[in-house]
This record gives sequence, C-alpha cells and structure tokens, in this order.
Amino acid sequence: MKSLRWFALLILCFGSAAFADEHGPSREVVGKRTTEGVPPIAADLYVSLEQYHQTRGARLGGWLADGSLLITTRFGDTEQVHRVAAPLGMREQITFGTEPISQVASSPHHNQFVYLQDQGGVEFWQLRAFNLQTRQSRVLTAGGRTRNDQPVFSADGQRVAFTSTERNGTDSDIWVADLQTGERRRITGESGAWYPFDFSPDGQSLLIMRYVSITDSRPARVELKTGDLEYLPVEGEHAAVTHMRFDPSGQGVWFVSDEGTEFRTLRWHDFSTSKVESVSNHISWDVEFIDVSADGRYLAFVTNEGGISKVHVMSLPDRKVLALPTLPTGVIETIAFDHTGAQLAINLNAATSPRDIWVFDLTDLALTRWTQSEVGGLDPDRFIAPTLIEYPTFDRVRGQQRQIPAFFYRPEGEGPFPVIVRIHGGPEGQEQPVFSPFIQYLVKEEKIAVIMPNVRGSAGYGKTWLDLDNGILRKDSVKDVGAVFDWIKQQPELDAKAVGVTGGSYGGYMVLAAMIDYPESIRAGSELFGISDFRTFLTHTESYRRDLRRAEYGDERQPSMQTFFDAIAPLKHAGKIRAPLLVAQGAGDPRVPQSESEQIVKAVREAGQEVWYILFADEGHGFTRKPNIDFNNAANVLFWRKHLGRNEP
Repeated sequence: MKSLRWFALLILCFGSAAFADEHGPSREVVGKRTTEGVPPIAADLYVSLEQYHQTRGARLGGWLADGSLLITTRFGDTEQVHRVAAPLGMREQITFGTEPISQVASSPHHNQFVYLQDQGGVEFWQLRAFNLQTRQSRVLTAGGRTRNDQPVFSADGQRVAFTSTERNGTDSDIWVADLQTGERRRITGESGAWYPFDFSPDGQSLLIMRYVSITDSRPARVELKTGDLEYLPVEGEHAAVTHMRFDPSGQGVWFVSDEGTEFRTLRWHDFSTSKVESVSNHISWDVEFIDVSADGRYLAFVTNEGGISKVHVMSLPDRKVLALPTLPTGVIETIAFDHTGAQLAINLNAATSPRDIWVFDLTDLALTRWTQSEVGGLDPDRFIAPTLIEYPTFDRVRGQQRQIPAFFYRPEGEGPFPVIVRIHGGPEGQEQPVFSPFIQYLVKEEKIAVIMPNVRGSAGYGKTWLDLDNGILRKDSVKDVGAVFDWIKQQPELDAKAVGVTGGSYGGYMVLAAMIDYPESIRAGSELFGISDFRTFLTHTESYRRDLRRAEYGDERQPSMQTFFDAIAPLKHAGKIRAPLLVAQGAGDPRVPQSESEQIVKAVREAGQEVWYILFADEGHGFTRKPNIDFNNAANVLFWRKHLGRNEP
C-alpha cells in the first residue's frame, strides 16, 4: 500500500508515468497526453522544429464600427481574439483563456462581437457576446451538450441568428438572440441541419438553408415574426446552394448555386419577377463565397481556380467589374466589407506565407496589408512553393487517361528524395497551396518531397468530379492514390522505395485503405483520427452528424451497405497492413470518435505490426493547442526518419 502511494506521488510530482504491458508496447502518460509505442524524443529534435512551431497566422473576424479589425491569432498556446486598429498596427489581445476561439462575428454598428468556444475540442460550442466598452462577455446559448454555430448579425447589429441543437440534440434549428435583452427565440422546427445566412435589410426576414449533403442544399426565407417558411425555387431535383445575401435594396437575393451547371456560379434572384439570372457563368470554376456592401454599392465574390483563389468586385447596379490591384497568389479564406462599404478585407493564405489580412480601398483601388504574421525568425524567401502537376490514373475519359491534379513540394538539391503522399479529408475537401510550417520543415530540413493529390471526390473541380467516389465507387478514389505511386516510380528525383502516406479524418481512412491495397508501395503510414470502419463510425459519431454522413457514405442500417462497408473497412483487413503505422487521436472528437483509432491500433498490433499511438485528452477533431501540435509533429518526424531512410531512433 505504501509503495502504491509513493508511485502516485511520483506521478503527481513529475506529471509522467511509464507503464510496461507484457502484451504490448509501453504506455507513457504526461499530463493530458498518452502515448504507446512512441520512442523518447530527443531535445534537439524539438529545437530543430521550434522556429517552425513559432510561426502564426491571422484569421479575419470582421470589422468593428470604429474601423478597426478583429482577428484571431495565437500568442500563447491557443488562438484568441485580437484587435488591429491600423494597417500593420499593434495586435491588442481581447480574449484570454486556455480554450481556443473557433469563430468570430462582429456587429456592424456597435463595438461588440460574438464568438464560439467549446471545452476540450468536443465542438459543443457556446455563443458568447463580448462588449468592448465593459470588456465583459456573456453566454447567449443554453450550454451543456448543445452545439451552436454560424452566427450572423442583423443589419442594425441588435440581433444575432445562429444554428443550435438545443431542441433535441440531433436537429440543428435556427435561433435568434437579442443582444440587449439576452432573449433568444427558436425560429425553425423542421428536422434537419438548418443554417442562417443573412437578415433582410428591414430585419423582418432571414435567409436560411437546410443542408442535406454537399450536392443538396435547400434555400428558404423565413418571416421572423410569424415563422412562415418559404422555400426558394431550385431548378431540378436538387442543387448545391452555398451562399446567400440579400441585396440592401430589398429587391432580391444574390446567391451561389450549381443548378443546371457543372460549377457553382453567382446568381441573382429578383423578387418582383421571380427571375433567376446567372452572373458568373463565363467563369468555369466554383464561386466559393460572396459579400455585399451594406450600402449596396459593391458585390465581391471569390472563385477557386484550380486551388488558387481570385477575388472579383462589381459595382452595383451596373455590375461593372473593378480593376483591382493584384493580390499575392494564394487561397482566400474570408472576405468582409466594412460598414461604410468602402473597404473590403481579404483573409489570404499562401504556400510560402502564413494567413494574413489585406484590404482593398474601393475609393482609390489601393491595396494595403493590415497584418504581417510571424515566421519564427525564418527567412520567408526560402520557403518552398509547390508545383501543380497532373498524373494519370486507372480509368479513361473520352478515350484519354483521366488525370489527377496534385500539388508537389520538391526539396532543394539532388535526389532521390523520400516522399510523403498527403491525402485530404472530407471526403469533399480539397488540397490547396496554403501555408503549413510542418510541410515546410519536412521539405526544407528533412529533404522529404510532399505530394498532395486531389483525387476524385474532391471539391473544386465540378460536381461530376465530386460524385465520382460516391457509394460503391468509394474505392476508386483509393485507386487514384495507387496511381500516384506509379507516377513516383517514373520520377528519377524521387525514391520509390521510401514512400509514406499521411492524412486526417476521412484522409485517415484513405491512408489505411492505401496501406492495405498497395503494401508493396508504402514504407510507413501516419493517420490522424481516421475512420477505420464506416459501420462503427456511423454508429458512434454524434447524432447531429449521422444523417449528414449517411448522405455521403451510405446508410449502415441497410444490409447491402453493411456488406459493402465490411468489404472496404480497414478494420476488417488490418492483417494486410505490412508497414509501420502511427495513429494520433483527440479524446473529445465528436466526428470520428476515439473508438475508431483504438480499434485499428489494437487490430494492427495483434497482426504483429509496429504501431505508434498518441492520444490527447484535451483535443477534438484536429489539434489546436501548441504543446500538442509540437509533440505530434516531433513524433511524426521521428517516425518518418526511422521508416523513410534515416535510421532513427
């Protein structure tokens, strides 16, 4: 008994304990991190990564009434809200805490804002209002296991609409909260996942949407006093309607849809005539999002052109396109007009520069950089940009082999270089050339090439491409990953005998599937919170997500889908994995629960293969705390060094 108390005291004093299991690898617990099979990480590895870990970016939160900008950035361990009063001005920290801020929306006429925050990454976000005069915040939502999301301010800044699962924990309804009284009211009650987009200029109605799947969303207008719901017309059986804004004149709605077209285009719906007009059909790429200035003088929209963003601004009502200064090449993540309509803020993320805020002054068409984020003392001119490549896959289109687009990071110097193939999640995600300090470290310091393919099923290439991996076609996207291994073998600068695969969430499933289907091509795999069995995943994912995921993957309750899921489940074929595996997971993950990682780790180990396992008790679907990110990256570097050529540890 005395020895047990002494052992417990050691854990309390030093925060770490190692456990030896005669049937498995040693387990180490350090604070809220648990590892199994991960070797000790030398201090010099942390030192070599530290400058890359000290890079940070700025996310746009919106304009305040005084003309300053809200951003979120990290100066401690988590992202918090800051205010920037002038271009390249000091960042004044507004919120403080151990939990990261996930979303910010600012009032157009008052110096206040709302933000979302959860506990431990579980995504039961609560909506809080922050008053910049009193420096006090208050909760606007019910708390507990309610998930609240997508806050939208009314034109007068007095109310905020949001979506919440408060009613039954499964359906996401639209609620409206009064910021003066704190009173909130549920607006919708139909089942499904509903999201708000915009208040009408008079504040009497709200544009909302019921999301069914990435290819099926149903726009509507709801009268706030009566709750009367009017579905807006959609051409054909269904369409992807992704963004909507009232015109400040009240005469109609600007929206983005792929009705009758391959790509999502900007459209205008005139209320008086019920006529719908396509505005951007001359651009053969998706329109991603839009904004309309409060005074109705300008409309801005962003197109995704092969993974690169382009911003367009039109004057209204003549729809004349403005000749804007050239932005640096990159990915635009958010845009926002200020309350005067004269300035447009752009959140830009580039492969060789962290995300930052740029502002177009539409009065004189000047472009000004408002933030310049830190790069840890590194030389940004030496960061490596990827090249857009294409490689042939297994099937043919109009007599020609189908080509898969991919971004290729090549190290400097002579090869052959080891290669890591990174596969995005979603599955409807898209790899884009955004800044990743970890990729820069791998390419620059470890001399590892990185290839990021956009296999079939990826967003950004039209709805035909998006549907090519649906249902029983699921494994065709895995074949697209297999095709990149063939391409690597044809490149003398790459080492086809030292290839790894990595990915998170659905990308984690793709890692496991590729390791099973192409064992001769893969030396090692690293997956984060990946799906190991679609049946167990759909059973245990949070209830508010289940029907949305069934729309993409299939219904696990149907016998035919059960058979198909068993055929493609990595868990059922874990014995075919013949390469070492690293798995990382957040214990609070509501999307891909911890059980998905635990069961694949157990199965692969029982099959006799080496597995490194990392579990963070204070993370969810993705890692947001700097100490956890630092450790996960260091463990991955150690893993790749050992299995892709550098024999460490």
